[in-house]
Amino acid sequence: MVEQARERAEGEGVRIQFDEGDAEELPYSDESFDVVVSMFGAMFAPRPDRVAAELVRVCRPGGQIALANWTPDGFIGQVFKTTSKHLPPPPDAPVPPVLWGDEATVRERFRGGVSKLVLAAVMAQLRYPFSVPGTVEFFRTYYGPTQKAFGALPEDKQPSFRRDLENVFGQYNKATDGSTSVEAEYLEVLATRA
Repeated sequence: MVEQARERAEGEGVRIQFDEGDAEELPYSDESFDVVVSMFGAMFAPRPDRVAAELVRVCRPGGQIALANWTPDGFIGQVFKTTSKHLPPPPDAPVPPVLWGDEATVRERFRGGVSKLVLAAVMAQLRYPFSVPGTVEFFRTYYGPTQKAFGALPEDKQPSFRRDLENVFGQYNKATDGSTSVEAEYLEVLATRA
């Protein structure tokens, strides 16, 4: 995705510096940025308290931290739940990423570093020009968590997983023209650094 972003920026003539790093150990000095943003990214780091501390650390006092995180009960949360039914996390697995979409959890994670926290549930409209089975195949091929789950399952277990994902997509699908259109809830987090 970073490589695609670099290519797109170059094609559009936009000068952007792309840095790759670890959300639990950001490669920046304290108070480096006015705005720190993560859309459906930092939520996947295994140590969320460390991530929250890093987001606060690199943000200047009075600056903004803006996050978008899938919610546990929304569409993507249900995709994750279905995935864990087929591929349970190991006992020592980190906390579920969708807890970043739980208001009480986010308030707790940012309790020591922000002066203001505004949280709002938002619906994203996800439209795919494929049927439900075609959209599941698209996720299997391109969506990291689903791609990894299929890769970790033995081949004989994959058809059952695919059927269950098709059921979730089918339950949420609002399209009537053979395509797939789902509403996916996420938690919008706007924090002001103390």
